[in-house]
Amino acid sequence: MRIVCIGQAAFGEKVLQRLTESGEEVVAVCTRQDVVGKRNPLKELAVRLGIPLFQPGSMRVPEICDEYKRLKPDLNVMAYVTSILPDSILNCPRVGTIQYHPSLLPKHRGGSAINWAIIKGETRTGVTIFWPDKGVDTGSILLQREVDISPDDTVGSLYFEKLFPLGVEALVEAIGLIEKGIAPRIPQDESLATYEGLCTERDALIDWSAPVDVVYNLIRGTNPQPGAITYFQGKVLKVFDVEPVHDVVGGPPGEILECSADGFTVSLKRGAILVRKVQMDKSANIGAAEFAGQVGLRTGDRLG
Repeated sequence: MRIVCIGQAAFGEKVLQRLTESGEEVVAVCTRQDVVGKRNPLKELAVRLGIPLFQPGSMRVPEICDEYKRLKPDLNVMAYVTSILPDSILNCPRVGTIQYHPSLLPKHRGGSAINWAIIKGETRTGVTIFWPDKGVDTGSILLQREVDISPDDTVGSLYFEKLFPLGVEALVEAIGLIEKGIAPRIPQDESLATYEGLCTERDALIDWSAPVDVVYNLIRGTNPQPGAITYFQGKVLKVFDVEPVHDVVGGPPGEILECSADGFTVSLKRGAILVRKVQMDKSANIGAAEFAGQVGLRTGDRLG
């Protein structure tokens, strides 16, 4: 099949690599425009392989659509795409378009599916390869694969160690089903659908009066982006690597119970959190113990 690979970042690069290694005919790669100081691994690989490259500011420009149609593609493969394609591109290929999404659709539609699954304390998620339509993650399902969310998973570990490699293989498997003419189109059950907006700093504010599991899930569900937020001495303090402490009876929520070589322990309404890594006012991430030493953090101080 004549495939157009649409995507970006390391995930798009790995998908393109697997497609070419498996002998698929990739007739073009479409990726974002260049950003000063930021690599685009998908673009770099396409250039090395000599594959025609598109970097439009918008896929809705008529000239882009005309040039795209001249490729006579059989299939679009969307590998890490954060925008909705126009119908002229989406429906142009002979077979259609398939897309990767890091959740078990119809659950967690939207651009922060991994964040919300962890924040909500879920223990199971997965990847979906689906046939996109005009909606946001609403198209028919081609295939799904599940994974466990470990108690200590963060957004980073869940994506890079599980959903990233699983997604690459799922896309390759889906293309194989399409080539055999046996790829299903299973309508999503709208009664089970959930949608969450992008997880932003506004969603990441720590409530130290919440139960330990709620705070723990919020912090790991925003690690590394956007980072869980609290305040110290009037400045934004982002909290990253943490460990729940259940068997502690502490003081008021947000109070520092202990500073040690491992970090500092923060009191919650029930239990506590050992903080191991933080970031103050957009500086580099550092160990919590080092931070405590730099700012003079001590037992009895308050966060929030």
